[in-house]
Amino acid sequence: MKNILRFQDVTYIYHTVRGELVAAKDLSFSVDEGEFVAIIGPSGCGKTTLLSLAAGLLKPSAGTIESRGSFGYMLQKDELFPWRTIEKNIFLPLEIRHQKSPEHRERAIALAKKYGLGDFLKSYPAQLSGGMRQRAALIRTLATDPDILLLDEPFSALDYQTRLNVCEDVANIIRSEKKTALLITHDISEAISVADRVLVLTARPARVAHAHTLDFGGIPPLKRREQPGFSGWFERLWGELNS
Repeated sequence: MKNILRFQDVTYIYHTVRGELVAAKDLSFSVDEGEFVAIIGPSGCGKTTLLSLAAGLLKPSAGTIESRGSFGYMLQKDELFPWRTIEKNIFLPLEIRHQKSPEHRERAIALAKKYGLGDFLKSYPAQLSGGMRQRAALIRTLATDPDILLLDEPFSALDYQTRLNVCEDVANIIRSEKKTALLITHDISEAISVADRVLVLTARPARVAHAHTLDFGGIPPLKRREQPGFSGWFERLWGELNS
């Protein structure tokens, strides 16, 4: 596999009225095409900053970031516009990018129908459950056919049971569409259940302290939680996160 995203010795410094804040220092890692990578780390260590750097929203103070392809961003909340139907919400990134051709619109509708939103296209966000809204947010992200999905704790606003189901749903869709994904999460179990690899960051300034390739193969998220090795991975990552 080829790297689709690569951080090499990246440092990022915020400049504030109180002085400089080093969010990341000598941060290095790579993501291969088609890979699902989860990143965990202490609160405030700069995980969201890392996604902004990856997407090019921030420029590194030092080091290099190389990427191939386009990005799609999925946030903590679905951020669907309540006055637009689900169909029009899904079309929004096409409008912003001036990609409103019949082919692009048809592809977006086909994705919505493929993943269970066909009967809700004329509905408004308030008429959908939290899980269905998050699915709509993912289809909106996929509408422009991005190469890399950046997932910023996309399940954290959901209750626990819904979170489990939506995590399974989103992970399966991402793998079915053969997308590369970089997930930021505070939830160790969530990271283990979806990822091919897990990166553990240090406290700020962030760098990669540990990198693990998981051994669950193609087992889906909920089934992974039932595997004998799941608790062992949890204990290991918990120890590294809290050392």
